[in-house]
Amino acid sequence: MRPIDLAREHGLSAQAIRNYDDAGILPPTERSETGYRRYTPLHAQALRAFLALRGGHGHQQAMEIMRATNRGDTESAYRLIDAAHVALLAERDTRAEVATALGALSTTTPTPVNGRPLTVGELARRLGVHPATLRTWETEGILRPERNRATGYREYGPDCVRDADLARQLRRGGYLLHQVAQFIESLREAGGADALNAFLDSWQDRLTTRSRNLLTGAAQLDAYLTLLGQTEQGVRGGPESCDHRRP
Repeated sequence: MRPIDLAREHGLSAQAIRNYDDAGILPPTERSETGYRRYTPLHAQALRAFLALRGGHGHQQAMEIMRATNRGDTESAYRLIDAAHVALLAERDTRAEVATALGALSTTTPTPVNGRPLTVGELARRLGVHPATLRTWETEGILRPERNRATGYREYGPDCVRDADLARQLRRGGYLLHQVAQFIESLREAGGADALNAFLDSWQDRLTTRSRNLLTGAAQLDAYLTLLGQTEQGVRGGPESCDHRRP
């Protein structure tokens, strides 16, 4: 097969196939006497495996998996695949923790803060906590107070007071500081509790899609490994295994 023959199945260019070949994504390629590359069904399956892996692992990691496979280092390839599943599980756990924290919040709407920002002492009295607790929350990334330009003292505006209210509720619910920080950061990125619900739904959809992509990539890689093993077995057998001529 020619580069264009491999490319046509996936809507790629012939040059893209040559680039993948040069990058080690495809197994070694034979050339004709005139120097043209000659591809086989093995190369076609390697390409399918790479493109499928790319959906779940990204371009760079998919390339590393194929390179390791093609040099016979399947242990490294499996480690890369395992690492992706571990990372996905950690992200799935994080999303579940954020969703649980959102559901655990009190339905009472915090009293809005009007006028000037609060000082550390005022906010501490509002929440019923020690000022040192607020400084700890700041260190953990839960709170991000502004500094008064004239005095250098911390000032807690409406958003910071909201985050402090949420942090107090989550801490009362038994959440660890790093879990509270994760939730508050997700809330900031989403833009509010209502937006966070939509963000969590979208996040779940992305996790599901990536899980399916990882499964698809694994299936195509398994097909490639099977074909690769059959090809190598045939090469090892060589002419001697099918040469029935008598001496």
